[in-house]
Amino acid sequence: MSETVKLTLDEVRALSLSILTKSGFGPEHAAAIADTLTTCQTDDCQSHGLFRLFMCHDTMKSGKVDGHAAPVLTLSNNAIVRVDANAGMSLLAFEKALPLLIEKTRANGIAAMAINRCFHFSALWPEVERLSSVGLAAMAMVPSHSWVAPAGGTRGSLGTNPLAFSWPRSGKDPFTFDFATSAFARGEIELYRRAGKPLPEGVAIDKHGNPTTDPQAAMDGAMLTFGSYKGSALSIMIELLAGPLIDDLTSLESMEFAQGAGGAPYHGEIILAFDPAQFSGGRVSDNDARAERLFADITDQGARLPSQRRFAARARNTERGYVEIAKTLYDDLQALAEDVRAV
Repeated sequence: MSETVKLTLDEVRALSLSILTKSGFGPEHAAAIADTLTTCQTDDCQSHGLFRLFMCHDTMKSGKVDGHAAPVLTLSNNAIVRVDANAGMSLLAFEKALPLLIEKTRANGIAAMAINRCFHFSALWPEVERLSSVGLAAMAMVPSHSWVAPAGGTRGSLGTNPLAFSWPRSGKDPFTFDFATSAFARGEIELYRRAGKPLPEGVAIDKHGNPTTDPQAAMDGAMLTFGSYKGSALSIMIELLAGPLIDDLTSLESMEFAQGAGGAPYHGEIILAFDPAQFSGGRVSDNDARAERLFADITDQGARLPSQRRFAARARNTERGYVEIAKTLYDDLQALAEDVRAV
C-alpha cells in the first residue's frame, strides 16, 4: 500500500488558497476554487481534488486566464441566465449567477445558465448538487479540448465532455452522477501516468491510431468514448449544447485557442434546472415516492446507486475531520508551493 499523508479539511482549503493566491488568483477566485477542491477532496474524488491545483497553476502560467476577472450577469425577461466569465475560471461565474438561476427556475419551472468565456477544470457534481440541495433537479455539461476520438476515428475531435445530473431526495443524499463521455477522464489518465500504471484496454489510442494502454501514449494520441457510437453521439450532443447553442467554443476551437499552452480548456458551460413542484403539478410527495420506490428496487437487488461511495467517503471524512492523500501527491504539492513562492 502506498504511503499517505493526513490533512484536516481546514488544511486542504488553506493549502489550496495558498497555492492559488501565490499563483495569481484574486481572493474571490481563489476562494471559489478552494471551496470546490475541498468539497471534491472530502468526497475522496482524487482526480478533481487537490490534484487539480497543478492545472490551476499551469492555466495561470499560460498567460490566458484572468485571475481577477469579474463575471458579468446579463439580465433578461426569459428563463435564461447568461453570465460572462470574462476569461476567468468558471467557478466564480457560477457562484455569482446561481441565485438568479434558482429564482428563474422557481418562477418558470425550468431555467438554464449559460456561462461564457470561461476556463474550466472542475467536477460538475458540486454544481448540480448545489441545485438539488434546494429541491431542484439539475444537469450540467461542458466541452473541453479535442482529446477524444469519435467512434471509428483516429484522432481527437471531441472533448471529454462530462455530463452531470442530480435529483433531490428528502432527508437523503441526492441521486447524482457525473461522468465523462470519454471512457476515462483526462485527470484519471494523468493519475495513472503519475503512478506508473497501465491503462485498461479500450480507453485510448496512440498517435498512430493504434490501441494503447500506455498513459503517456494515450495523452500523445487520443482517448476513446465509452460505449462506442452511443458514447460518441452523446459527446457530440454535449459539444452542441455547451458550444454553438450558447454561442461558445467547441472542443476543437478550445484546443486551437490554447495554441499548445498548458492549463484548463477555454469554452462555455450550460446548466439546466428543473422545479419538481411545477413539473408535477404540485404533487411532489407522490412523485418523490415513485422515485424512492425505483431507488429501493435497485438497491434491494444489490446494485449500487451512483455516488454512494462518494457520499460514504464524505460522511467518513467529515466525521473524522481529515482526508488522506498519497504522499507523492503531497510532496509534489509542497514543491509546487515552494515554486510559486519563489516566483
